[in-house]
Amino acid sequence: MKFQQTERFAGDRRQLSDDEFRRFLEVVRDEFIPAAERHVSDPGVAWPAGLRVKPVQGARGVWEMTWSFAGPDGRATFEWFQIDGEPAIRWRRVGGHAIFSDP
Repeated sequence: MKFQQTERFAGDRRQLSDDEFRRFLEVVRDEFIPAAERHVSDPGVAWPAGLRVKPVQGARGVWEMTWSFAGPDGRATFEWFQIDGEPAIRWRRVGGHAIFSDP
């Protein structure tokens, strides 16, 4: 699975502590990527409940996932697109609930 990130994501990332960003990367590596690859193979397969992946209301084509329930709250938004004809993820925002004001 290929990824890109927006400039906004990079700015959000700088606001996270090293521990928060490490946790985000662990969840992406261990849970999100395998689930995204399953989703590409079979869009009918449910995302893991613990990731709470769902479309962002009022932001067509933007999805959200939860990477931390413990303080602080950890959310990320992303969108599907293609790189070289293959499905890919563009990370848009990362942080707490505040990211939903402009996902």
